[in-house]
Amino acid sequence: MQTMHSDLRKEEIINACKELYDQYHFKDITIKLISEQTTCSRPSIYNYFETKEEIFLALFQQEYEKWKIELDEIREKNDTLTKDQFAKLLAHTIENKERLLKLLSMNMYDLEENSRLERLIEFKEAYGSAVHSVKLCLHKFFKMSEEDSISFLYSFFPLMFGIYPYAVVTKKQKEAMKKAHIDYKYYSIYELAYMGIKKLLGE
Repeated sequence: MQTMHSDLRKEEIINACKELYDQYHFKDITIKLISEQTTCSRPSIYNYFETKEEIFLALFQQEYEKWKIELDEIREKNDTLTKDQFAKLLAHTIENKERLLKLLSMNMYDLEENSRLERLIEFKEAYGSAVHSVKLCLHKFFKMSEEDSISFLYSFFPLMFGIYPYAVVTKKQKEAMKKAHIDYKYYSIYELAYMGIKKLLGE
């Protein structure tokens, strides 16, 4: 019973963090602000998370777990896929994960450095499961060798780090690009993901 109560409290804290992150920048969100969105007092939050970064890491973990479900559905619901079909399906899962992409574009070093090892391990397990799900798709649909699949993964996941800042651009950033005389073509999250995946698959 105590474990269930603890899990519900953690979920409430993570959900509050999620709602705030959809409205504010990471730097502007504090544990005090998160506590105001929950039934938890600020001191009681420290019973579950030692730092703000740990709460964000838990949200990050949740986003990877949700993405893994979509990745597994691609593999389970399709017997065969062309490279183009797979690129489109994978790009669509990324298109639906704007929060995950936003988290990826943050300073990962600080986020991980300011979290306890056990919290970091839980996060890495969720990340590793998502990586493995992509790898299973590569093996199923393209009979990709271990070496080639590793090459794809080590290019694909770093690619994801850059999608959000390239696709989600503020009015101020657009104005600066224009005044800097940079002829920049703006693409959506889906378009950037699709183009990158196609290139990595050799199409």
